[in-house]
Amino acid sequence: MDKKIKKKKWTFKRIGTIFGITLLVVFVGYQLLFADRRSKLNVEKEKITIADVKRGAFLEFIPQTGTVEPSVTFYLDAIEGGTIRKVHAESGAMLQTGDVIIELSNLNRELNVLSQEASLNESINQIRRTMLQLEQNDLQQQQTLALIDNQLEKLEPQYNRQKMLYEKELISLQTYEQTKADYEYNLKRREITYASYKKDSISRVRQLDQFNKSERRMTESLEGVGQILDNLTIRSPIQGQLTTPQLVEGQSVNPGQRLGQVDKVGSYKVRVPIDELYLPKISKGLSATTRFDNKQYQLIITYIYPNIINGRFEVDMEFVNETPNGIRRGQSLRMRIELGQPSEELLLPVGGFYKDTGGNWVFVVSNDESKAEKRNIRLGRKNTEHFEVLEGLEPGDRVITSSYDNFGDNEVLILK
Repeated sequence: MDKKIKKKKWTFKRIGTIFGITLLVVFVGYQLLFADRRSKLNVEKEKITIADVKRGAFLEFIPQTGTVEPSVTFYLDAIEGGTIRKVHAESGAMLQTGDVIIELSNLNRELNVLSQEASLNESINQIRRTMLQLEQNDLQQQQTLALIDNQLEKLEPQYNRQKMLYEKELISLQTYEQTKADYEYNLKRREITYASYKKDSISRVRQLDQFNKSERRMTESLEGVGQILDNLTIRSPIQGQLTTPQLVEGQSVNPGQRLGQVDKVGSYKVRVPIDELYLPKISKGLSATTRFDNKQYQLIITYIYPNIINGRFEVDMEFVNETPNGIRRGQSLRMRIELGQPSEELLLPVGGFYKDTGGNWVFVVSNDESKAEKRNIRLGRKNTEHFEVLEGLEPGDRVITSSYDNFGDNEVLILK
């Protein structure tokens, strides 16, 4: 008789199936709740640059290139036009103050000057003749008064004597009246002559003052006319080195034409163009450094030009304490212009990452250098070497500073 075998409830197959399902559920749950689902990318360490974040002195500066110029320059402009008669000094010559550089000729101008001088001289001579005539009239009036006074000195005692004799009836009436008439006539004549002399004297003083002023003005004009011909001679205004274009005898020169310049030797400044972005941070007195012939020199900003041309403005800088030996006008110098005093900050080296992230995030390398994770940060000021870190990084963090072009949108880099 067959015996019914009771089927086992927990078989190995069933237990294995349940265990497998359980593991699957746990794995899926773990993946849903705890697994790292961020996108990843494998990267070779040799192809990236890693830099340390650390504290240090941050100095904000901008690198610029300036051009060496003489600190003192006088430009030679032709006041009068003409043709070059003679060139006395060639470009590059060392000059003393007043040395003749170029002589110009202008026949029409010279004839005009001679005509003006003759006219002014004639006017001056006419004034002097008029003044001489006034002085002669004054002398004639004084002589007339002196003559009348002389007559009165003779007639007055004669009149007094004859008056006494006539009162004693010792002389005739006719003789007395003749003397009296002559005496009274000269008295009246002196009164009239003196009044006229007094009036003429007041007018003469006024006229002489006007004539003197006119003569001075004409003399000054005559000197000015004479200087017109002096302007045909170009002289050095200072002691220095001459720089001119090619000038030849017979060459035509227009009024106001620039014929060259004279530079003071041994004294230089540096003209530096700067982007208008830095205009609010640039002020007189800011320092800069430059290297020349393996030696560092310091400069300061002495003048800021007000005009902005093509998005740039210019400043003049002068050397402090020492000027480099051997520099020449037109030479270029690389320099660093300091925008403030150094301060202790958290620093991140400059790198190609910035153009990809705008300084908003970086990849921070783990301690074991097995991976690098994306982290949001905030950067502040920048110089050619470092960024100022404001948020997101700590001293000792290691950051990938090379370009992120090949990293795409991945959030984790697996370093191999």
